[in-house]
Amino acid sequence: MLALQILLELQVYGFSDAPRGRNEMAIQSKVEDPFCSGPFKMNGSTERVNLTNSSRSGGSYQGAGSLGLTGLQNLGNTCFMNSSIQCLVHTTKLVDYFLGDYQKEINYDNPLGMKGELALAFGDLLRRLWAPGVRPVAPRLFKTKLADFAPQFSGYNQHDSQEFLAFLLDGLHEDLNRVKCKPYIEAKDVEGRPDEEVAEEYWKNHLARNDSIVVDACQGQYRSTLVCPLCKKVSVTFDPFMYLSLPLPSTTMRTMTLTVVSTDGSTLPAVYNIVVPNSGRLTDLIDVLSTQCSLRDDETLLVAEVVINAIKSILSWLEPSGAIALIRDEDKLVAYRLPKDSEKSPLVVFKHQQVENYGIIPKWKTFGIPLVARLSDISDGSDIRKGFLKILSPFLMPNEDTLYTYDEGTGNSGKEDSEMEDATSPTVLDAAAGSDSGRLDETHLDTDFQFYRGPEFSEIKMNEPVMVSGSIKELEVLVSWSDKMIEKYDTCLLSSLPEVFKPQRSINRTQDSVSLYKCLEAFLKEEPLGPEDMWYCPSCKNPRQAIKKLDLWRLPEILVIHLKRFSYGRYFKNKLETFVDFPVDDLDFSTFIAHKSSQLSNRYILYAISNHYGGLGGGHYTASVHHGNGMWVEFDDDKVFPITKDRIKTSAAYVLFYRRAPNV
Repeated sequence: MLALQILLELQVYGFSDAPRGRNEMAIQSKVEDPFCSGPFKMNGSTERVNLTNSSRSGGSYQGAGSLGLTGLQNLGNTCFMNSSIQCLVHTTKLVDYFLGDYQKEINYDNPLGMKGELALAFGDLLRRLWAPGVRPVAPRLFKTKLADFAPQFSGYNQHDSQEFLAFLLDGLHEDLNRVKCKPYIEAKDVEGRPDEEVAEEYWKNHLARNDSIVVDACQGQYRSTLVCPLCKKVSVTFDPFMYLSLPLPSTTMRTMTLTVVSTDGSTLPAVYNIVVPNSGRLTDLIDVLSTQCSLRDDETLLVAEVVINAIKSILSWLEPSGAIALIRDEDKLVAYRLPKDSEKSPLVVFKHQQVENYGIIPKWKTFGIPLVARLSDISDGSDIRKGFLKILSPFLMPNEDTLYTYDEGTGNSGKEDSEMEDATSPTVLDAAAGSDSGRLDETHLDTDFQFYRGPEFSEIKMNEPVMVSGSIKELEVLVSWSDKMIEKYDTCLLSSLPEVFKPQRSINRTQDSVSLYKCLEAFLKEEPLGPEDMWYCPSCKNPRQAIKKLDLWRLPEILVIHLKRFSYGRYFKNKLETFVDFPVDDLDFSTFIAHKSSQLSNRYILYAISNHYGGLGGGHYTASVHHGNGMWVEFDDDKVFPITKDRIKTSAAYVLFYRRAPNV
């Protein structure tokens, strides 16, 4: 075991179990340990740390360890919380503040705050993490207070570390807001005034209502410009921000694989590879796919997700404006070609099943792609059967004569075409289905298909009426295949459904990579608002899909950058594993800041990272923190260990913490 050398100079002003904040012990420490090549320092000098009695038990000092190198116990899926807390408790400005007399600034009466309880719980936790000692801290009290004011974080489910961080910073700000009575400020007309004057006015108005250590350290200012696409009205506002949420533009375009299925029995399913903008909508995907498959003017595409041989959701109905980024690579999508003039007819979905083994009770299993059709005129079971046979006709296996003629290679293409037509003609289909010249033969139905209506799966009789009310949008029909029909049709074509994207294992794919500067460029580029986020134009007096442009106007001392790896929708969620190449020692905003100031530096130094490893369901969070002298430390809940600088850049980086570099 590596030796641990600790030199402590204790100045005790009184040590008892008196209430917190009255009797404190100041510890001046110089620490040498395996994590550092020299003494650990903050602010470039030996740090005087004020510690309260709450960090000790029984009024006695129980040992010492490396300051700031204490882990947090996982209370049950609380790694998201531990990761963000470790990044914050290693933010120098916040450490100085909460190790000082911060209680005097608590705003107990702020209706937007948490009665000061969140700030007190966080302050107590930070002091325990900076107390001498090596035993991991269990943040139970803090989590309890968090759940009291944010029920979404109660329980022991996994959550997003950035969402937790945003709530915590906002809650700390309101608990520590120095403004006890927020003044009413009437907005002034900004028309024709210089941006510098308007921005300063906005910022002063913001500080008149919001003044805390969080604002001092973490808040900056945007310039937001909106332009009406019709009347060209320009609106400029200057808004505060707590962090930057940057998109990952390395996935601007995306290759997707979909299967297009005919619903009129004209062609076999066809697989198409299309390229679409990842930031686009489902409507963009449908437009590109329509061109690729030569969709006719009288046709429309119904895009559905197929899971375990059943349609899980019809995207065209559920989320027509949903983001393409929410479609996962492992999803299987089918686009059904349907006639446009049949929207009012019920959509009949045919699911397939066959006997897996014969016993006392036969066991059935589903297989293949569901087939769909719009059946406008359903009177009895024979109409459903005819509709199914029509869709199924391209899957009919060619007969032996056709195969012999084709293999013989006689060059008689006319004969081949004629026999292929015969193979798919109504007469052949009727014979294969057990009917005579289109008429049903009840004696052959047991070796044909049997139809059941879902969800109750009652049998559909051929000559009995099928009641379909006008309110039914989708009719589910389960088709039982006999062994004879399995041989008559090419069921392999029904069962081969590719994923949206399947990487080739034989090819060593280069990991998607993008620089942080490219992410900034994508964030600041001009773009139209979404249809669900219209802007009310004061000139047109109507909602407009305005053109929006963001500019960075004022940068904070502590800059938090959130990389938008996760996409969420009502039915989908997705994570991007793109590797972001971010600067560590010199993040330069000189070309991105709209308002130049010679007084403040536009360069930043990385000091902490919240990492997310794994997928959406079973992911895990850690924190990488700069410990001084070029050394980094990994906080994995209660485990704390040193890492080298070259290991901090990974595709797991999720939230980056930068501090402003001094002017040179």
